Amino acid sequence: MTYRNPPTTPRKSATFDDYTLSEIRRAAATGIYDIRGAGAKRKLPHFDDLLFLGASISRYPLEGYRERCDTSVVLGSRHAKKPIELKIPITIAGMSFGSLSGPAKEALGRGATLSGTSTTTGDGGMTEEERGHSKQLVYQYLPSRYGMNPRDLRRADAIEVVVGQGAKPGGGGMLLGQKISDRVAEMRTLPKGIDQRSASRHPDWTGPDDLEIKILELREITDWEKPIYVKVGGARPYYDTALAVKAGADVVVVDGMQGGTAATQEVFIENVGQPTLACIRPAVQALQDLGMHRKVQLIVSGGIRNGADVAKALALGVDAVSIGTAALVALGDNDPRWEADYNELGTTAGAYDDWHEGRDPAGITTQDPELMKRVDPIAAGRRLANYLKVMTLEAQTIARACGKNSLHNLEPEDLVALTIEAAAMAGVPLAGTNWIPGKNGF
Repeated sequence: MTYRNPPTTPRKSATFDDYTLSEIRRAAATGIYDIRGAGAKRKLPHFDDLLFLGASISRYPLEGYRERCDTSVVLGSRHAKKPIELKIPITIAGMSFGSLSGPAKEALGRGATLSGTSTTTGDGGMTEEERGHSKQLVYQYLPSRYGMNPRDLRRADAIEVVVGQGAKPGGGGMLLGQKISDRVAEMRTLPKGIDQRSASRHPDWTGPDDLEIKILELREITDWEKPIYVKVGGARPYYDTALAVKAGADVVVVDGMQGGTAATQEVFIENVGQPTLACIRPAVQALQDLGMHRKVQLIVSGGIRNGADVAKALALGVDAVSIGTAALVALGDNDPRWEADYNELGTTAGAYDDWHEGRDPAGITTQDPELMKRVDPIAAGRRLANYLKVMTLEAQTIARACGKNSLHNLEPEDLVALTIEAAAMAGVPLAGTNWIPGKNGF
């Protein structure tokens, strides 16, 4: 008599999952690494792992329809003659013309202005559409120096010195030739249709002492009027924040690895940097140790999606947040209405991240004249303004429930964590306990 084991369901490897196997095959067939846009797709500790403790008997909540909850914030009051005054603590992150279409940049400016907040140029210089429709525009000063000139520095409302980006700290930007149109080439002083890669570091300084000199130069060019931001990728947030403050920054921007990018190596996006949640407390601690918390403002970006994320970031000590990917979705990117077109590209609306190829069906991350016609900058700007309004209302709802009459009165004491990892990163107790992992030697 022959005994046979009963049939079993085939088991796939958790290490060599389907995506990993497909990447091995693609690398073996092509001999090149994969390039894509967007941010990290792996699951990371994030704001969803935190909860607010609303008011009950021990705390007194505010009535949402009768009691004010302030949302305004002032950025750059340390040295600048003209700090930026925003109605809401949600700004639009730097996204370049070249990576984005002209209509998309205009829409970002329109939406930010309607909402009483600022938008940011990104790598590639300042377009007239963006300047014309942005009441408050931050000019990014990057290693590439694309489009940089003293006139535009003076036309900006603030200057952001970009040292690093969350999706690729330590790496430079990419813009493939198919997106370098005549106009993009002229603005960047590049040959049309030729791939370009920006430098990973600034050409004229190598450390914090040089950065201090550069900041002084920028202040002199702009008559000490403009706030100077320093943006770093989320790698060593404590030391990078401290050194930025030492160099004279008015505002520090820390971008976690969930922050998106127009194009870089996927291995970079998924394996370099730290989660946004892990970056906040060290950056805040650096400011507190220097006696500069709230004197130098802290902006955090990378994976901010809704008002709850905004409120949680502010409760951990941030002054404002910045959004990029979410803003593009609000404009209409990855919209299922173009699903058939996304399918023709071999993808789906919710997964599309090949922004570098310049074939975005939504007309947002492209320089194709026909695709760009799909973006109505007025309507898209209103969509962005609606989204920012909802985010602000959500954050106010939470703040009032915690008894706070300002979003900036939220504090770590209002939070608990659902996981040990999130508790350790955020520096708040694990829910149901008073234990903060890593504190007091435990």
